[in-house]
Amino acid sequence: MEYFVYILRSKKTGKHYVGYTKNLAKRLKEHNSGYTKSLVKHIPLEIIRKESYDSYKEARRRELQIKRYKSGEAFKKLVNL
Repeated sequence: MEYFVYILRSKKTGKHYVGYTKNLAKRLKEHNSGYTKSLVKHIPLEIIRKESYDSYKEARRRELQIKRYKSGEAFKKLVNL
């Protein structure tokens, strides 16, 4: 089964969010409908990067790696800042 690691950017605030899922379209819809309470004030969100992985373990490892990058140079390169 395919898993996705994704980076979202708020069109309203410019903030970024990193996550993983099996169904990217469904997850984006959930985020933009207010399902994730911490993101409500950042709606609307757009996908600015996605990567696919064959296993949950690989996707989770990559998600955590990207989260450790947050605000650093490696993160800026991922999101083209």
